[in-house]
Amino acid sequence: MTVEIDMGTTRTGTPARLDLEELLATRLLVQGNSGSGKSHLLRRLLEQSAQWVQQCVIDPEGDFVTLADKFGHVVVEADRSELELTRIAGRIRQHRVSVVLSLEGMEAEAQMRAAAAFMGGLFDAERDFWYPMLVVVDEAQLFAPAAAGEVSDEARKLSLGAMTNLMCRGRKRGLAGVIATQRLAKLAKNVAAEASNFLMGRTFLDIDMARAGDLLGMDRRGTEMFRDLEKGNFVALGPALSRRPLPVRIGAVETSARSTSPRLMPLPETGADAAELIFTPGAEEELRPLPRRAPPPAPRPTADILTQLSQPVPRAEPEPASLFPEIDEAERSAAIDAVLAEILEDPDASFRSVAVLYQDFLVRCRIRRVPGTPPDLNAFKRLFAVARAGVDTEAVASDGWQAALDLAASLPEDVQGVFLIVARAALERRPCPSDATLARAYGSHSASRARRLLTFFEDRGLVVLREDFSNRRIVAFPDLGTETLPGDPTAPATLPTRAAAE
Repeated sequence: MTVEIDMGTTRTGTPARLDLEELLATRLLVQGNSGSGKSHLLRRLLEQSAQWVQQCVIDPEGDFVTLADKFGHVVVEADRSELELTRIAGRIRQHRVSVVLSLEGMEAEAQMRAAAAFMGGLFDAERDFWYPMLVVVDEAQLFAPAAAGEVSDEARKLSLGAMTNLMCRGRKRGLAGVIATQRLAKLAKNVAAEASNFLMGRTFLDIDMARAGDLLGMDRRGTEMFRDLEKGNFVALGPALSRRPLPVRIGAVETSARSTSPRLMPLPETGADAAELIFTPGAEEELRPLPRRAPPPAPRPTADILTQLSQPVPRAEPEPASLFPEIDEAERSAAIDAVLAEILEDPDASFRSVAVLYQDFLVRCRIRRVPGTPPDLNAFKRLFAVARAGVDTEAVASDGWQAALDLAASLPEDVQGVFLIVARAALERRPCPSDATLARAYGSHSASRARRLLTFFEDRGLVVLREDFSNRRIVAFPDLGTETLPGDPTAPATLPTRAAAE
C-alpha cells in the first residue's frame, strides 16, 4: 500500500506529495538557517503522518510537546538516568507509542548523553518489535557535530555513535531518521551522507550553499537561489519527494510551538517614573551585594624583585598523602574484575547497550573507590567481553587465551564476547554452548541470530562447524588447535561463570 502525505504546494500550485513508505527506507535531511521554517516543516510532516506511523521526536527546545494535546504523543522528560531512558525507549518500541523526548533546560552535554541513551534503546530493541518508526531529530548538529566542541569527547562519541546507528543501520530495524540542521557544515558528514531525500531551505553562507548544491546536483550558479528562498519555502529532491529539484511551499499546521518568533511592539509608557522603576528594587527581589573588583596591587620596587631572585630556590613541599589507600596494580585489576562481576550478576545486563553498561561501570568504580584513571570505552568493551566469557585473570595470561583474544580483535566489537565464550569452551574442552546461551551473550532472545553468528565466524575462517551422530554441535578452532566437546544446541541458556573456570 502506498501512503502519500501532503506537505504543501509546488510552484505551479499542485500538491507536494511525500511517499511515506519510501521515506521509511531512504531517510530525510532538512537544512535551513534559523527562521527559515525547519520546525514548521517537521511539524507538518509529523501531523500529516501521525495516523500512519509511530513517531519519536528528539526535541532539544521542547517545541514539539504540543503534539501531545492533538495527536496523543507521550512527552518523556529527559531528566532521568540513562538506564531509565534506555528502558523507556525499549518499551516504546514494544507498545508502539509515539513520543516526544523533551531535552529542554538541560546543558549541551547532558542533552547529548540523554539522547544517546534513548536512541540506543530504540536501536537495541528486540527483532520482534522492529515496527516502522519515524525518528525526528531537530537541531541535529547538536547531537552529531562535525568537530569537537566544549563537551567532553566521551559524550560526543556516544551521541555521534547513536546518530550514526540511526542513519546508517536503522533502516533494517524499522527506524527512519529525519534530521534537521541549521548548517550542513556543522553536521557530521557520515550522518548527512546517509540521507537520500533532501529539503533545503534558505541559507546564506557559501560553504553551506555549496554542500546543499552538491547534495541536490546543482552547479554553483544554481545555488544562489537558496539566498532568495522565503520562509517556509524549500527545494525538495529524493525518491520520496521528486526525481528533480522541486520548489515546495510547506502547508499550514494544526499545532503550534510554545516559543514564537519575536515581533515588534511599542514600548510601554513609563514617563518620569522610569528611573524609579530601574533603581528601586521590587518587593520580592533578593538584594545581593554586587562583587567588586579588587584594586590592582601597587608596583614593587626593582630592588625587592632582584633580592627575591637572588634567594635560593625553596624546597618543594612533599605531596600530601592520598585520601585512599595505595594498592598495587594486581589489586586494582581485581577490583575492576569485581565490578564487572557485579554488572554481570544483573540478568538484564546482556540486553543493555554498551554505553549504558559503561556508565554503570564508572559509577560502580567510584563507589568502590578504585584508584587511578578508569579504562576508556574501548578498553571497557574488551574487558567486558572477557568477563562475559567467564575467564579469570590468570587464564587470560596463557598462550591459548592470548591467541583467542588476537582472533577476537579481528571481529566487530559487538560479537567478540560471543566468540570468546565459544573459544573458552574449546580451550577448556567443554561442550559447545547452546543457541540460547550465545543469544543471551549477544543481548538477544533469538536463537536463529546465534546460529547466524556462528556461521559468520565460519565465513571469516575462524571456526569450523560440524555435528556428531547425535546432531550435537562441535566447533573447531584451527588456529588454536582445539575444539569443543559435542553440545546440544537446543539446551537452555547457561552463561559461563568464573567459578566454573576455577
